Amino acid sequence: MIRKWGFVSFLFYFLPQIVWAQPSFSDHFINKALRVDYLLTGSDTTAEVILKQLKKEPHYGGSQVNLIDNDDLGTYRYQLFDEASDQLLFSKGFCPLFQEWQTTGEAKVQKRGFYQVGIFPFPKKTCRLVFEERNWKGEFTEVFSTEIDPEDYFILEEQVPDYEVAELSLKGSPQKKVDVVILPEGYMADEMDKFVADANRMVEALFEAEPFNRHKEDFNWYAVKVPSAESGTDVPGEHIYKNTAFNSHFYTFDTPRYLTSQDMLSIHDAAAVVPYDHIYLLVNTSQYGGGGFYNFLSVTSVDDILSETVFIHEFGHGFAGLADEYYTSDVAYSEYYNLAVEPWEPNITTLVDFDSKWARLIGEDTPRPTPRTGKYSDVVGLFEGGGYLEKGIYSPVMDCRMKSNGPKGFCPVCQQAIEQTIKWHCE
Repeated sequence: MIRKWGFVSFLFYFLPQIVWAQPSFSDHFINKALRVDYLLTGSDTTAEVILKQLKKEPHYGGSQVNLIDNDDLGTYRYQLFDEASDQLLFSKGFCPLFQEWQTTGEAKVQKRGFYQVGIFPFPKKTCRLVFEERNWKGEFTEVFSTEIDPEDYFILEEQVPDYEVAELSLKGSPQKKVDVVILPEGYMADEMDKFVADANRMVEALFEAEPFNRHKEDFNWYAVKVPSAESGTDVPGEHIYKNTAFNSHFYTFDTPRYLTSQDMLSIHDAAAVVPYDHIYLLVNTSQYGGGGFYNFLSVTSVDDILSETVFIHEFGHGFAGLADEYYTSDVAYSEYYNLAVEPWEPNITTLVDFDSKWARLIGEDTPRPTPRTGKYSDVVGLFEGGGYLEKGIYSPVMDCRMKSNGPKGFCPVCQQAIEQTIKWHCE
């Protein structure tokens, strides 16, 4: 299924429409992290930000070269402006669990609040932090803004927890690598050896999949040993409840296999002991499930026969912002995509702006739309079905890691998105 593509096509495919100049890190930031905790609340049509706390933390793992996200991914976005000059200093797109909840039936009849955490390089001067939401038309609109004075004595500067850290694989400076922290959910104190073994097994599986097998040297992996009082996780539909470190649970949005956690406070408190770009929660259960959210959190169970493949799939969401390409499985969402707008995810299209996606990767002899027949099983095409819909959304190949548990790796389109993200972190 994998094809080689020219470097010129690769650059053209990923060239953003607007490229912001990258500011100098040393001019505007110090090598610490500004953590902003807040509640994201609302309904299916409203969103409100309520600040909870600001913290100065010892590690910032992000790139010190690429500070402004020019790829325009995510359903929400942070922007950090210099207050005096109004210069854009930092931006980052992300997808919170709240955004998915907004598309459920419950959101139409009641409001809910979700705990959120944003991580930024720590500014030297007063900044303005802006939260934006991508609306139904695909445009970012401001939800909230606030001024942040780095000298404010209400910015907490607490000692991070004294958790033991297993350095699974360190390949270089955090500012030049993709830094992933793995946290144990539902592992008791005497199960930490199992946790480290599970973490190593998942990472090894990821590096067997294209294109990650070409990028082992671009990642740092940490495993932070946080014990739980009980093993396992909550399974509300079966009346099973466990006392665990990060309060994870199946039956998210009443979908049995959907395994998530909303306890971002505890998760980020634990992750703060190391520099990190991404957080992965491993849940100590044999039940099938997981979840992944772009620049937010990835979760998977560890002891199901398909746990390794789910680990890879969910990292596609959390790390590269890839969309689900399946369209027949039951989900809790309704009206998830506006078919009159081009989705921001790189691996699906509504044809509204297909030229910005993978149009140039389709051969001249491949029909558009492309039939889902054996003749086209090994080519990049335009296959109808994806993003939970059978009609109106198209995906690049007949089958990919983002569609099913069958393929070993990702399709060429997803691979390019992943490699672009790796490059972004490592420059």
